[in-house]
Amino acid sequence: MSSRSLLSWRLTARRALDEIEAAHTAVGGTSPGRRYATQQINQAYAVVVSSQFQKYCRDLHSEAIDQITTFVSNPSIREILRVQLTSNRKLDSGNPNSGNLGSDFGRLGLDFWQDLYGRDPRNSLRRRQLDMLNKWRNAIAHQDFDPAELAGKTQIRLSDVRGWRKTCEALAEGFDLVIRDHLATILGRVPW
Repeated sequence: MSSRSLLSWRLTARRALDEIEAAHTAVGGTSPGRRYATQQINQAYAVVVSSQFQKYCRDLHSEAIDQITTFVSNPSIREILRVQLTSNRKLDSGNPNSGNLGSDFGRLGLDFWQDLYGRDPRNSLRRRQLDMLNKWRNAIAHQDFDPAELAGKTQIRLSDVRGWRKTCEALAEGFDLVIRDHLATILGRVPW
């Protein structure tokens, strides 16, 4: 079984991402060639991939907190715990980059990235790809395309964005399993 957050990622986020992919095809066609408008769509697509992934990560973090706090019978203490686990949560205002994810999920008592690497060694590469996606997200949002920060590039291709989307899909599946297993260990039951 999967978390509610992962189910939402698979349905709602996928639908939003498919819509922008369809817009790319409508504007740029299916044949190769340079079109200025498709660069704008590629940029929009990258931002949407990152923002949808941020929503998934934030939802998963909140869902994990819900599972943890169900074990606290006193409502006042339960709310204090919830506030402490979400106070200054980086995913509420920052990109879903590896540092923010490690910090926020680390509050739940796990070594987030090491646990992911243990589950699948490919997650090390996925982490670097996620960080590149977020560098592009910031470059697009601030209109500051520094090739030194963007692997020598100033434009992105549809294939780049599709690769980041696949990365986020794989990470979402891995995050769900790592958090599920961690919660099962600390709660004594499988949460989803």
